[in-house]
Amino acid sequence: MTTDRTDAAARVLVVGEALVDVVPDHDGMPRDLPGGSPANVAIALGRLGRDVRLVTLLGDDERGAVVRAWLEASGVTVLAQPTGSGRTSSAAVTLDASGAASYVFDLDWDLPAVPDEDCDVLHVGSIATVLAPGADAVLAAFRAHRGRALLSLDPNARPAITPDRADPVARVEELVALADVVKVSDEDLHWLHPDADPVVTAARWAEAGPALVVVTRGGEGAVVVRPGGAPLEVPGVPVAVADTVGAGDTFSGVLLDALLGLGVAGAGSGDAIRALSDREVLEAVTTAAIGAAINVSRPGADPPSRAELDTALGLPGAGEE
Repeated sequence: MTTDRTDAAARVLVVGEALVDVVPDHDGMPRDLPGGSPANVAIALGRLGRDVRLVTLLGDDERGAVVRAWLEASGVTVLAQPTGSGRTSSAAVTLDASGAASYVFDLDWDLPAVPDEDCDVLHVGSIATVLAPGADAVLAAFRAHRGRALLSLDPNARPAITPDRADPVARVEELVALADVVKVSDEDLHWLHPDADPVVTAARWAEAGPALVVVTRGGEGAVVVRPGGAPLEVPGVPVAVADTVGAGDTFSGVLLDALLGLGVAGAGSGDAIRALSDREVLEAVTTAAIGAAINVSRPGADPPSRAELDTALGLPGAGEE
C-alpha cells in the first residue's frame, strides 16, 4: 500500500447535504447522529488529515450546531448557508436484521450557488446532485471545475426523495460524463438502470468519461472498471457489522485519500489515473474497502482516523501520532 503523503497540501472541496440521522439505539429509542453522505465523505477525509471544506446547508437550530461541531472536530472547514426552513435536515433511519439502513428524509436543498473556491479535488454526490433547486448549483460547479480538479462522484439512489427515475437518471448520467472517478453501489445501479447488470452499466460509464468506476457490493467487495479494461475484483473484508450507515461514504473518502497519495490531483487527474497500473488502482480500492470495514464495525457514520487506517493496513509506525 502507498504511504506517500507529500501531497498533504491538496485542497479538497465537498459539496452536498449535511443532516442528522435519527437512528434507533439498542432499545429502539431514536437518537440523533450527524451525517449526510457528502458530510460523511468530508469527515473521512478530515480524519485522514486532508485539507477539506464542505459546502452545505444548515439550519440555525440545535441540530445545526451539533452537525457543525461534529464536522469541525474532524478538521472539516464548514462553508454552510442557511436552510430555507430554518431547520437542519434529517433522515429517519431504519435498520434491518443485518444492520442495513433505509431512510425517510426531511430535507432542504435550496443551495443557490457553490462558492468559487479553488480546489484540487471536487467531490459531489447523493441527494445534492439530483434534488432541485440545489442540484443545478452542484452541476454548475462540477462543470466549472472540469479540467481544473479531480472530479469525484458518488451517486446514491434515494427513491423516497426522487421516486420518478427519469430525472435523476439523466442528471447522474450527465455528471458521470464529467467525472474522473465514480464510486457507486450495486444497489444504486440496480435502481438507476434496473434492466442492466451493474458491472455492464459501470463499463458503459467508464467509456463515457471517467478514468475509474468502482462498484461496491457490501460484504462481497467491489468491482473496478477502467476504460477499455476487463473488470477487476476486490474481495470483501470480513467484519462484524454494527450497521452500514456511512459505509459507502467512508469508502469514497478513503479512495480519494489513496488517489491523492498516488499523486492524483488537480488538472490532468483523469490522465493521471489512466497512467496508474492495475496494481496501484487495486491497492487504492482495497484500502478504501478496509476503511469502510472499520466504519461498519461501529454504530453510525464513524470513519477511521489516519492511525486506525494505518494500523489496519499494517503499515510501519501504525498507531503513532
